[in-house]
Amino acid sequence: MTKPSLPELLHAAVTAVGGVERPGQVTMAEAVAEAVDDSAHLLVQAGTGTGKSLGYLVPALAHGERVVVATATLALQRQLVERDLPRTVDALHPLLRRRPEFAMLKGRSNYLCLHRLHEGVPQEEEDGLFDQFEAAAPTSKLGKDLLRMRDWADETETGDRDDLTPGVSDRAWAQISVSSRECLGATKCAYGAECFAEAARERAKLADVVVTNHALLAIDAIEGAPVLPQHEVLIVDEAHELVSRVTGVATGELTPGQVNRAVRRAAKLVNEKAADSLQTAAETFERLMELALPGRLEELPEDLGYALMALRDAARTVISALGSTRDKSVQDEDAVRKQALASVENIHDVAERITQGSEYDVVWYERHDRFGASLRVAPLSVAGLLREKLFAERSVVLTSATLKLGGDFNGVGASLGLAPEGTEGEDIPQWKGLDVGSPFDYPKQGILYVARHLATPGREGSRGDMMDELADLVEAAGGRTLGLFSSMRGAQAAAEELRGRLDKPILLQGEETLGELIKTFAADPETCLFGTLSLWQGVDVPGASCQLVVMDRIPFPRPDDPLMSARQKAVEEGGGNGFMAVAATHAALLMAQGAGRLVRATGDRGVVAVLDPRLANARYGSYLRASLPDFWYTTDRNQVRRSLATIDAAAKVDGK
Repeated sequence: MTKPSLPELLHAAVTAVGGVERPGQVTMAEAVAEAVDDSAHLLVQAGTGTGKSLGYLVPALAHGERVVVATATLALQRQLVERDLPRTVDALHPLLRRRPEFAMLKGRSNYLCLHRLHEGVPQEEEDGLFDQFEAAAPTSKLGKDLLRMRDWADETETGDRDDLTPGVSDRAWAQISVSSRECLGATKCAYGAECFAEAARERAKLADVVVTNHALLAIDAIEGAPVLPQHEVLIVDEAHELVSRVTGVATGELTPGQVNRAVRRAAKLVNEKAADSLQTAAETFERLMELALPGRLEELPEDLGYALMALRDAARTVISALGSTRDKSVQDEDAVRKQALASVENIHDVAERITQGSEYDVVWYERHDRFGASLRVAPLSVAGLLREKLFAERSVVLTSATLKLGGDFNGVGASLGLAPEGTEGEDIPQWKGLDVGSPFDYPKQGILYVARHLATPGREGSRGDMMDELADLVEAAGGRTLGLFSSMRGAQAAAEELRGRLDKPILLQGEETLGELIKTFAADPETCLFGTLSLWQGVDVPGASCQLVVMDRIPFPRPDDPLMSARQKAVEEGGGNGFMAVAATHAALLMAQGAGRLVRATGDRGVVAVLDPRLANARYGSYLRASLPDFWYTTDRNQVRRSLATIDAAAKVDGK
């Protein structure tokens, strides 16, 4: 029997999922197959509606080597494991004459820990949590969630947090989960043989396709101890998110609360002298943090340096003491010890990292209204790490609807540690960029409107002219508006203002869960939804409920964002254009994602309105516009109002 061709396999898969073959999908599948066969690297931009998950799954399954697929969002992981993979495997089985296995793998804390469920959380003096729940179960939300999780533990096959519906708060989940540092290890744990996390790892070892998330991919790369099984092909979907997810995993944090918890956990397990030295160091650190002002610390202040060295040294003493003492009076001693050790090791590692003062790290104070001050440290860049750890051993395919910024892939490539496309040289990963386009006719389906006549937005202060413009646009559109704001304060001010002016329901992010807000927004065409960052990327509402997407301003990083401003400065010191490489790239990526909310299906029509004249007037405006879908472009406010009114009228005729 001859080997089936890629178009045959793709046709079978697309038919099985009830889709339509698209030219872009075929081009993408062929390019992925070629990259995998040649052990090469590929960046592929595939617009919304291309069917990109089949565009990479079919050639990956046909290749026959183990593939890891890493995604950013839970929604896409579920879609792959619950819909796309089962149907694709069934469809390809008769043609491939084998049935590839697939499995999902996440970090340990995403799985229910049976030891913690049955033995309880190691007790701390201040809050013996489990007993409190027992007493509070009938009334406390936490108690009810805990009882529900206990029932769920008896019926779940995966122990995966995401299979628990409705979900529970982070605080509730923390009572029945452990981090990898807190885990006793399968051989030492009484429940090791039934462990959900271990079972997931075993399934992944046997699978041909392992679906995971960017965070676990980052942990696998950074920590050196392999978490993912050996694989020949890595596919990174939603790849525009990868750099920020890897940065998040590589960021360390110290807060007084966290340090005090570590002290409490360790105190009853070590000698008094070791416990006292950690307690004293914690108190000094807490006093300093009370005075901390938000912002970057280019030089470590002397008093903070001493406080961190004291914390590091005291933590090291406690770690040694924890390893050498046993205390039979402590109930479930191994778990208590492991939890204490995890807390103290984290304090030691972050304090050590900050005191070492690497030129590749950025250190800053942050202040939170509810949680107080924290001290944070993050890598100036993750490009070198990604180049070394991601591209060295395997073929890597990175895909997203937004990878081509300002007309080429080099900006995103640079953030991933890749030299400009086509650069030759030893130890330089070779890669190709490919834009397979979109099935949508953007110039006919959408208008990009820039409100050129408005005043340039300042850092603070009300934007009365912007509010007038926004109200006029929403009125003309008959509601149907997704408002994307660069700050929560901006979203709140606009919602408040328009609720007073217009007879349209205005939903505001934070007033209900995101899922509920999106459901309500999609169900009623007159409704508007205003919000900030997660809406720029997380909303998929095809049809007449979303015909106007408004961005209040170009979403540059805040000038006082310590990490972004440090990255910008580093590029400038290296002779580059820091503003374009960091701030403009960040804004372009977000704007491309935001504009992508408008057209989600072939019948969608509408307007993306940017209420920031800099997109039309500033020198960098053309770079940002080149990063957006190819909508028909105008700065004529009357033309846009007429277009919106026409689109609204047509939707009403269709009864939408």
